[in-house]
Amino acid sequence: MNLVRAELERLSARRFVQLMVVLLVLAFAVTAATTMAGSHKPTASELNSAREQAADARRDLEATHQECLARQAGTLPADTDRYLPSDCSAVDPIRQDRLPIAADYLPGVFTFAEQAEPLLYFLIAFLVLFGFLVGASYIGADLNSGGVVNLLLWRPRRVTVLAAKLGTLLGTVLVLALLASVAYLAAFWVIGQTAGLPGRLDGDFWRSLGVVHGRGLVLVLLASALGFAIATLGRHTSAALGAFAAYAVVWELGARLVLEIVDARKSDLFMLSSHIGAWLNGGARFYDERLCTGGPGLNCDPFYTITSSASLLVLLVLAGGLTAAAFAVFRRRDLI
Repeated sequence: MNLVRAELERLSARRFVQLMVVLLVLAFAVTAATTMAGSHKPTASELNSAREQAADARRDLEATHQECLARQAGTLPADTDRYLPSDCSAVDPIRQDRLPIAADYLPGVFTFAEQAEPLLYFLIAFLVLFGFLVGASYIGADLNSGGVVNLLLWRPRRVTVLAAKLGTLLGTVLVLALLASVAYLAAFWVIGQTAGLPGRLDGDFWRSLGVVHGRGLVLVLLASALGFAIATLGRHTSAALGAFAAYAVVWELGARLVLEIVDARKSDLFMLSSHIGAWLNGGARFYDERLCTGGPGLNCDPFYTITSSASLLVLLVLAGGLTAAAFAVFRRRDLI
């Protein structure tokens, strides 16, 4: 317990961690202030107009679906020039993810129910970066400055010391992420109440937001462990930053281009960004025309799916494997 308390004090005292927390608060404040400045409480006439436009859009969608069905049945007049999709399910109101609502026709009005999820994705992205950088600098600076050696003189158990550092890091990042999430969403909820619209905040909305938030927290913890592990292996914070930059340039950009040139199938399966997106969104669907050599047709589906469970497994193997390697190397190598 004394070791964890000591590590918590060391982590909170680091200037880089304090700077990152300040930047986190600053980014949230700027986002909230920009949103409030660009929004206003809609008037009664604006609401009525928006409701009428949304109703017209829903009626138009239903009419398009009926015309599409009539064309398939052969009862649609031949002289119609209206565009109709080949698959009528694309315009079936029942199959739509969401129907047009009044908020869609209120430009300059912030609607919390409609904007909360995109804002939450922004929060998750910032927290992932925060966790990765803090995790890398926390262990990297100690290894480079000799702080770990001094700590081992007091507690000469390498695995215990490194595990305490990792556990303290993950616990601290998790608490900060939870506090930031509550403050962040509460701020925008207040903006929706005072300078916009709250929207439809039913049980389905909160459940969906909770699922995205939970997946995001898992990603934040994995990113923190990943930064910690790479910096431990490289014995310096810059090792994690260099590895991140090298992966982004060499693999996400370079290898993706090479895979496109050689006509590799399902190339997105090999990209970490695809798995991150699939995990956050509960799955992802990708288009690859190479799956249909004769071109897309009735008997060929050019789409393939990455499930969230498969993506989570990839992320766990990557973070867990590098963390295990970091512990194995740290246990045996010379720290001087």
